[in-house]
Amino acid sequence: MSETSRIAFGGRRAVPPNNSNAAEDDLPTLELQGVVPRGVNLQEFLNVTSIHLFKERWDTNKVDHHTDKYENNKLIVRRGQSFYIQIDFNRPYDPRRDLFRVEYVIGRYPQENKGTYIPVPIVSELQSGKWGAKIVMREDRSVRLSVQSSPECIVGKFRMYVAVWTPYGIIRTSRNPETDTYILFNPWCEDDAVYLDNEKEREEYVLNDIGVIFYGEVNDIKTRSWSYGQFEDGILDTCLYVMDRAQMDLSGRGNPIKVSRVGSAMVNAKDDEGVLVGSWDNIYAYGVPPSAWTGSVDILLEYQSSENPVRYGQCWVFAGVFNTFLRCLGIPARIVTNYFSAHDNDANLQMDIFLEEDGNVNSKLTKDSVWNYHCWNEAWMTRPDLPVGFGGWQAVDSTPQENSDGMYRCGPASVQAIKHGHVCFQFDAPFVFAEVNSDLIYITAKKDGTHVVENVDATHIGKLIVTKQIGGDGMMDITDTYKFQEGQEEERLALETALMYGAKKPLNTEGVMKSRSKVDMDFEVENAVLGKDLKLTITFRNNSHNHYTITAYLSANITFYTGVSKAEFKKETFDVTLEPLSFKKEAVLIQAGEYMGQLLEQASLHFFVTARINETSDVLAKQKSTVLTIPKLIIKVRGAQVVGSDMIVTVEFTNPLKETLRNVWIHLDGPGITRPMRKMFREIRPNSTVQWEEVCRPWVSGPRKLIASMSSDSLRHVYGELDVQIQRRPSM
Repeated sequence: MSETSRIAFGGRRAVPPNNSNAAEDDLPTLELQGVVPRGVNLQEFLNVTSIHLFKERWDTNKVDHHTDKYENNKLIVRRGQSFYIQIDFNRPYDPRRDLFRVEYVIGRYPQENKGTYIPVPIVSELQSGKWGAKIVMREDRSVRLSVQSSPECIVGKFRMYVAVWTPYGIIRTSRNPETDTYILFNPWCEDDAVYLDNEKEREEYVLNDIGVIFYGEVNDIKTRSWSYGQFEDGILDTCLYVMDRAQMDLSGRGNPIKVSRVGSAMVNAKDDEGVLVGSWDNIYAYGVPPSAWTGSVDILLEYQSSENPVRYGQCWVFAGVFNTFLRCLGIPARIVTNYFSAHDNDANLQMDIFLEEDGNVNSKLTKDSVWNYHCWNEAWMTRPDLPVGFGGWQAVDSTPQENSDGMYRCGPASVQAIKHGHVCFQFDAPFVFAEVNSDLIYITAKKDGTHVVENVDATHIGKLIVTKQIGGDGMMDITDTYKFQEGQEEERLALETALMYGAKKPLNTEGVMKSRSKVDMDFEVENAVLGKDLKLTITFRNNSHNHYTITAYLSANITFYTGVSKAEFKKETFDVTLEPLSFKKEAVLIQAGEYMGQLLEQASLHFFVTARINETSDVLAKQKSTVLTIPKLIIKVRGAQVVGSDMIVTVEFTNPLKETLRNVWIHLDGPGITRPMRKMFREIRPNSTVQWEEVCRPWVSGPRKLIASMSSDSLRHVYGELDVQIQRRPSM
């Protein structure tokens, strides 16, 4: 062994790590066994003159493998399924004396036992689950083969060679990038770990390149479209590059469990120079505000071209990009939104909200936060590493929240295991279980150091879990896939199972739960429009024959959607007198001027009302959020909506605020209609309208979407979208 190689491998391994799809080393064109006798011309043996891969969009290879949408002129096939190639020789092929085979190679250090060097034998019949090539046609000097890959094959970009055997050794074709072949996961193949048996689900979760993300608040659900763009030019190569950046060994890239876990770590940049930098502090200098992105394409292409993390993302952006990564590689995937999602910092299935004795929230002691909503992904796969029954949808989350095995990543965690409380199964099931199942506990921290549990709300967290419906833009409620209904026997059993596996610690409080109060309190926030006043109505109901006086406290805060408070913009204390068996309403006016100056990314207001009944010292507590209604962008089109024809797209925005908007960026995207683009307006004065026109030439027919977003220094999360039906180009 040479001095250099001994230094490189440290004596522990014969071959360096094979962890880059992009790195390559050519196979020799001649592998001779000894010296070729004088007078023998190797060119007289069977020689390859050309190879045809049938890789046009309309060719059967791409149509049958559902890869005809990829904007990529290489052959793209799905594993476990046969495809056709044709080899032209210098003379007619004679099976009695000629011997050749096709070879597929990936990475720089190919090894047959690692699946990175694949010699494909010529066989009389293809066998399910195995590599093989069957001659289906011989004509003159050409041979057509039906090649079948293994359903467990590595997913990536392979180099292809044809090797011919001679009495003196092997003659191999030289490296030709035109014959490079991408092999992807195959949800249409029963032997593949990602097999999905429903065609409508495959069309939605693998082939749909536009999605809907749900956000807002459980009583005011908002939607926005997202361009996944998994078929756009360069995206497939970028997804392979993401795995290269993770230095993921090529031999593991056929396993969807490993691929999705690596993806969940690499979509965030927290500890591995991954795709997106997260930012929740409302300061987005040197980057794009999370709300301005309209899809994944710009983000992924910028990551590959700059080789640096892209700024900035929040949960729905991480989920959108991760969904593109999964669908692009062929793993069925969807985005889910959990309303009132618990971020349990001490992992005890409790969200502890500490109150002062006067009812105010004690922000020093309150460490856990409840996100108004949180988006993560689900990926579909078998789980041979778990007991039978835990395959199917797996929760995977690329938003950097907690450390898992030394990196910021989460999942795949079996949704079925989470529902039944089997949180002992890898990966990160206790964390996801807590996000949807934690109890909200109000605790009074007394001045003498003791803690008294005032109230336990077991139904607040994981109130609603949704995803986009199949074949439409509506909402599908999937709460029952994560949890049983509150109060059911199965729900209690699932909680006890999670307890048994150590997911929940005993209630970390002193004292006993107080008995239920005779007074009920609730409040409503009217629909609030950005820049307008709004009213909050608190209702007290006395269910007893006693006379009560109540001291109530209202705290109104600007909050991040993660539940973290930025600033209290209003506080008010008032006294209420309640007659026996009566109710009383108190109205509080919130003026626009009180909240407008310090609004955050998502215009979310959080109200916390606590009330103390003076006669019994009972404390009542209730909290609610409201998301302000924000103006929309209007998109219009004119001209023929036909593939290859020019059409004019207009984006329009009217500033409804009483202040001038500055540094306004409008983003426009439409998969199959236009590449992502953006335009800046220095300022938009109050009540004035701006218009932006672009000429677009669609290249994909069928139902499409135009998506626009706007961000400025003081107003963000402004969206607009338009459904368009693009016609095929008329045949001449």
